[in-house]
Amino acid sequence: MALDFTRGEAKQWALESIKGFYMCPISPVNDQFEIDEPALRQNIEAFIEMGVNGLVVGGFISEGWNLTPSKWLRYHQVVADVAKGRIPLWTIILDPCVHTALEKLDAVEKMGFEGAEVINPVVQLRTDDEIFDWFKYLTDRTDLAICLYRTPVSGKVMGFDLMKRLSDLETCIAVKQGSLVRAETLKLRRLIRDDFIVSDPSEAVFLEELRIGGQVVWGELSYILYGKKRHIVDEYRALAAKGEWEQARVVSDQLNPIRLMLEDLMLWKIAETATYAGTIAGVKGWFEAIGLNGGNIIPPLKTVSQAEKDALKGTLQDLGVC
Repeated sequence: MALDFTRGEAKQWALESIKGFYMCPISPVNDQFEIDEPALRQNIEAFIEMGVNGLVVGGFISEGWNLTPSKWLRYHQVVADVAKGRIPLWTIILDPCVHTALEKLDAVEKMGFEGAEVINPVVQLRTDDEIFDWFKYLTDRTDLAICLYRTPVSGKVMGFDLMKRLSDLETCIAVKQGSLVRAETLKLRRLIRDDFIVSDPSEAVFLEELRIGGQVVWGELSYILYGKKRHIVDEYRALAAKGEWEQARVVSDQLNPIRLMLEDLMLWKIAETATYAGTIAGVKGWFEAIGLNGGNIIPPLKTVSQAEKDALKGTLQDLGVC
């Protein structure tokens, strides 16, 4: 399938197109510890129906790191088959081998994906020049749009000078600023070219982001998890679009109890461990509580008990999420 942009148009296309919530959902897993394809199809349909702006699949939270190459590709084929052009699709590349990364990018481009979030190599390459050369080699050989992933999970949080160099690569259009340091998001936005998107992956600051030039919550899943409270996000975004910032803040603050719960379940664990492994089980329980498919976790990770799921659902019911 042809991309909607040329290499030279990639940055401007992204500025005009990538807005709202590009969510990174979990993957349902069956009792044989395989991706549950019927359940996955149901979830994708639900995400489209609820108004998610784009999907970013195949990464840590979706257990893409724990799939064999053939299963990883099959997973993407199922997602693409369900989406059928109705929602923008992005993959996540976690491979330190640039040649493996390119094989995957070639495969998903043929499926209709428009880009990839790409982590810097998690083994071997550590200097700025080495990392730049890795991305230069990659972007020279694929026309897909590339979103960088700036995170401690990679083993090296890319510095500001390196980020400036990478932002000049023709098809590098954005960064998921995942260091969990708000000040670094703001500094990156000051330092880097205006046609490069810096996304703070936290819905909790999205209203502020909209006010100061942000445009997308990239690679998290709050909009999905808010369940029956999801309309509050739509309401404050609509008020923000009209410049009614104070009223938008009043509306947004209604989500604070749910945000605090999400921090405890997910964000603090990521900050403490620099991994997503300890968060997936709880998120799957949350999915099931709001009527989506969650299921098991691919070993060696362990699924939470039914008692824990029941307790989580009770709390979410008290908060009006489900």
